[in-house]
Amino acid sequence: MFAVIKTGGKQYRVAKDDVIVVEKLEGDAGKALSFGDVLLVADGGKVSVGAPTVAGAKVTGELVEQRRGDKVIVFKKRRRSTYRRKQGHRQSETVVRITGITAG
Repeated sequence: MFAVIKTGGKQYRVAKDDVIVVEKLEGDAGKALSFGDVLLVADGGKVSVGAPTVAGAKVTGELVEQRRGDKVIVFKKRRRSTYRRKQGHRQSETVVRITGITAG
């Protein structure tokens, strides 16, 4: 059984006991999470596609940790004009372990 959920503007294909990295969600480690935006639920040969979401479907998970992603360097340069700009960025991330999928 697997599902497709939407969180942080992105879609993720998840199954029970999967560990996914999503955009930052509020909470501390060990907190129970619930994802209500379930776009698709597949159980064997039975597939339920939502319009836009599957009614009554829910995916539950456990927040494993809050962390920062890898550093991304943004470097702009124009040759022969002494123009150089360097900037770094680290995105905040949340690691989630999926504990269950409930079909509607």
